[in-house]
Amino acid sequence: MATIKPFAALRPQPELAARICELPYDVMSSAEARQMAAGNPLSFLHVSKPEIDLPVDLDVHAPEVYAKGLENFTSLIRQGALQVDTQPNFYLYRQIMGGHGQLGLVAAADCAEYLAGIIKKHELTRVDKEDDRVKHIETLNSQTGPVFLTYRAVAELDALFARLVTGAPAVDFTATDGVRHTAWVVAAAADQAFIEQAFAQIPYLYIADGHHRSAAAGRIFQSRQGAGASARFLTVIFPHNQMQILPYNRVLKDLNGLTPAALLERLSKVFAINTPGQPKPTGKHELGFYFQGQWHTLTFHPELTATHDPIEKLDVTLLQKNVLAPLFNIADPRTSTRINFVGGIRGTAELEKLVDSGEYACAFSMFPTSIEDLMDIADAGGIMPPKSTWFEPKLRDAMFCHMI
Repeated sequence: MATIKPFAALRPQPELAARICELPYDVMSSAEARQMAAGNPLSFLHVSKPEIDLPVDLDVHAPEVYAKGLENFTSLIRQGALQVDTQPNFYLYRQIMGGHGQLGLVAAADCAEYLAGIIKKHELTRVDKEDDRVKHIETLNSQTGPVFLTYRAVAELDALFARLVTGAPAVDFTATDGVRHTAWVVAAAADQAFIEQAFAQIPYLYIADGHHRSAAAGRIFQSRQGAGASARFLTVIFPHNQMQILPYNRVLKDLNGLTPAALLERLSKVFAINTPGQPKPTGKHELGFYFQGQWHTLTFHPELTATHDPIEKLDVTLLQKNVLAPLFNIADPRTSTRINFVGGIRGTAELEKLVDSGEYACAFSMFPTSIEDLMDIADAGGIMPPKSTWFEPKLRDAMFCHMI
């Protein structure tokens, strides 16, 4: 069962939300954050990436950085830009990005259930990134960036949420990237009880995005032994059939000593190659390959995809095992400096730009991993290869904060 609870969120004043709420801290560099927050003292990037207010050469993990984040966070609260609700609530959070819309429940999830595997993960975490989130949360005494969860859709919850969003929203704004963000407060005791009871019948929740935030919350829960509100962590939970996963593409620095002709000959042993090809794959087991100014369509030979193992049949796994490791000598894409990853939100034109500039030698465009694949792998206790999924739209930091 999934145990979720309402909580009294720290939220932006509605008229200031567009200026305060920002993309997550981990989808931009410090330099990009400085540019995004320029001229806007209310930007939450002053809290989530507080190094932007300090000397450029300072280590982003220096104690002064976390202290500056607390100073900026406290300032937003003192001036009333962020205010704590007077009672525990659930909240609904809808995002509209182009023709895609998704409606999720904002709730406090259970750290013990995360540690017990009821809230399932599908990625490995890095200790240094966990440490950063632990320090940030501990310093602020708040979880300011939500964990993005999903669950297998439940018709009764869909119907309730559809009814609740017919009311007036508490916050509604369109960000500079064109994504519309709308929130409703679910305060009625009967609605809250129905939601809690419905989720208690859901066996598992799945982390879509936010593995390091989840791990950090679990560590703080253990170190504080659940004191205060540290036994719970901030989440937005979406039904699986509303999730949008974009591809996570690959760009490679060099050809590992292969000539262009030798590379294509080696690739032909793994794929059926159509030239000219299309930038975007049209289905599973098909890739786009950009090389020497031309796109090729690559389709894995059927014998390579003949498996029922949910991890082994992923295109990212097949590419790693049959191409990146044996042809490019990239044994561990987590640590190799000869590969980089480009979120699908940037499009295939970004791949062309990177290769045409000479910075990279070639690029692979991927077909998106499905949410069903993610849940199947998590159910089997598996770990997906790095950079398998890119979820869009991204949840905005500071829409809701959970004070612990």
